[in-house]
Amino acid sequence: MKREYALNALLALGLLLVPIWALYNGAPFTITLFTRIAILALAGIGLNIALGLGGMVSFGHAVYFGLGGYVAGILAQHAFNGAPILGLPGTNQMLIIWPVAMVLSGLLAAVIGAFSLRTSGIFFIMITLAFAQMVYYFAVSWPAYGGEDGLPIYVRNQFPGLNTMRPFELFIVCWGVLMLALGVFALIRASRFGAALMAIRQNPDRVASLGINPFGVKLAAFVISGMITGLAGALMADLSRFASPAAMAWTMSGELIVIIILGGTGRLFGPVAGAAFLVGFEVFFGGLTEHWKLWLGLVLLAAVLFNRGGIVALIAGRERLG
Repeated sequence: MKREYALNALLALGLLLVPIWALYNGAPFTITLFTRIAILALAGIGLNIALGLGGMVSFGHAVYFGLGGYVAGILAQHAFNGAPILGLPGTNQMLIIWPVAMVLSGLLAAVIGAFSLRTSGIFFIMITLAFAQMVYYFAVSWPAYGGEDGLPIYVRNQFPGLNTMRPFELFIVCWGVLMLALGVFALIRASRFGAALMAIRQNPDRVASLGINPFGVKLAAFVISGMITGLAGALMADLSRFASPAAMAWTMSGELIVIIILGGTGRLFGPVAGAAFLVGFEVFFGGLTEHWKLWLGLVLLAAVLFNRGGIVALIAGRERLG
């Protein structure tokens, strides 16, 4: 357990200290790289609530990631051109965009969850994928906001007191949000709600016999999961200054699942370790060969066959989740 706490602290500090080093050594690319890691880890935390704690293998979580990006892009576009949206003005303020992205993602997750959580296994996987693909094709055929070409964000959205056009200041925002999300995950896992959710994953019938409604608990977790992933999508749109329907594609959902598996399913810092490994692997091996995904597949196969606890379990051991 102590090793896992030490590893968690090392990951949190490393994620912060490397960009600080890059700031003083004139390496903005490294800062942007670590910003991407923080955002993908945040999206992974969202999925980890559903998958890691609740055992809900959602293959459509990219829909919330993409929706968050479009919320950021659409509100920023209307703020840029001055045109109202639904009778309201647009905005480029992150503290307004984030709640909107989270609420809309949560509402969509509630609708999808209300249908998909009545099934299980492969049927649940396919229903979440089907819903995500429907929204994806809607975004592709939505010419008002770029359609297949996506939606550019001409001016990066703002955070009070910071200049988010500077890479390090945007990174600080993303790192801070990530730390808050990790705290939320830890609180959920340690709460009665989290205990019920993990018990339902093991034996829903026994939990139901205790008077707990498994469907309601799983739906609440699914909504929270979608909200956090939607927040990550809004941050990613700000990082790339672009909202794309590709963020809703099934490949993005697969990438989030890969992050969880590589880092450690249900582990507190599993998404951070998984996102860091995935981005680092892509940068290093992507510079050597265009077939880097083949080698990633082999790594993922080895992780599934020989180390199901992921990177965190490999380093810290399997005694307990931490």
